[in-house]
Amino acid sequence: MMGVMPDETDTRIQTETRTQPRPPAHDPSLREDASRAAGYATAGSDTQPSVWVARLVMAGIVLAALNLRPAITSLGALLEEVRVGLHMSGSVAGLLTSVPTLCFAVFGIAAPRLARRFGPGAVVCAGMAAIATGLAVRPFADATPAFLAASALALMGIAVSNVLMPVIVKRYFPDRIGSMTGLYSMALALGTSLAAAVTVPMTQALGGSWRAGLGIWAVLAAAAVLPWLGLVRDRTPGAGSRYGSEGARRADEAADGPAAAPRVIRSRTAWALAGFFGLQATGAYITMGWMPQIFRDAGVSAGTAGLLLAVTMAMGVPLASVIPRLAARMRNQGPIVVVLALCGLTGYLGLFLAPAAGAWAWVLLLGVANCAFPLALTMIGMRARTGAGVVRLSAFAQSVGYLISIPGPTLVGALYQHSGGWGLPLALMAGLTLPQMAVGVLAGRDRTVEDEC
Repeated sequence: MMGVMPDETDTRIQTETRTQPRPPAHDPSLREDASRAAGYATAGSDTQPSVWVARLVMAGIVLAALNLRPAITSLGALLEEVRVGLHMSGSVAGLLTSVPTLCFAVFGIAAPRLARRFGPGAVVCAGMAAIATGLAVRPFADATPAFLAASALALMGIAVSNVLMPVIVKRYFPDRIGSMTGLYSMALALGTSLAAAVTVPMTQALGGSWRAGLGIWAVLAAAAVLPWLGLVRDRTPGAGSRYGSEGARRADEAADGPAAAPRVIRSRTAWALAGFFGLQATGAYITMGWMPQIFRDAGVSAGTAGLLLAVTMAMGVPLASVIPRLAARMRNQGPIVVVLALCGLTGYLGLFLAPAAGAWAWVLLLGVANCAFPLALTMIGMRARTGAGVVRLSAFAQSVGYLISIPGPTLVGALYQHSGGWGLPLALMAGLTLPQMAVGVLAGRDRTVEDEC
């Protein structure tokens, strides 16, 4: 609206936006007036996009989520073959395992600016294209720098899509944050466990080349681009809004513009949520990287150790549909935070006392604890009232959170190497659940970043 006199439609939008009372933060069903004023309602429904748009977005969310981890877990399954094939040193291979969280932190910061300029649908579409391109190119790399560059391209796409998924959910499904976050989290967990489980058998079926085993995942990423192509120009889900498409477009730009976005760096809730996200990510990456070795050192076979890890990851599939729904119905998510942290604490204690004898019980408990991830995503959508607030909060919490998580796996490896056992590393893992519980309880309080800023 810069340089243009507001017309009657715009005036009505601004008037209704200013005069509507601010709803309680805890009730998602009441926190829709900002979305309505921004033109997010469709004809026949004040809160939902049209049927075809809703279905397209749902398909896009599922396919995007399926592609947010295979670039990482497929490489982990073939890391030794890649290291030998590219003549990587051990230190470079170790650096490769820490690149994902670094890329998530660095590139995720750019997501809000890109979303304001091009629209979140267009940015996620570009992110899926970047993932597909990176995964298609890196198997042809003949040197480590080229392999790292192609991996970074894929991780860049993952980073911006990571940040914008809660924004997409808030924008298109403002009254179904819990269920849609659960759907997204289930698909993400499925993609993670699927890539870990089938990459090696698929590589063997394709002739035993690690290049083919990694490259095949580009096909799934390319499929994820298709639904987002239909949403590239969809800057306003409410094209049939009661305000009219042009008024909706202008209101959307006003609602998502820099002037409307809260400065989340001033919010204690935003910092608490970033800490919670970072500490849960630390636990998840430590589990993915070191749990098989813990069991193997306890006398469990390599095949069984891999199966135990797969069970831990697979726990996220059913629970990801339950926890976000439950969290969205609660005014305060602190009790869920405490339960998940206690499951993690018990699991780590069990690994210390009887890693082999109670292995299945410990992996189930740690699988439950790892469901702090979908809880964190749900809280991102609930701790801001506006689309602008969600995109800022998502970028801040995830970028800062992934920075926090970077040292964890490396520190555990150093303690394991220097102590010669798992006592100190497990003590560190258990100890991290306590601050995770504390900041999670703070992040789960019934308030929004707009209130605090």
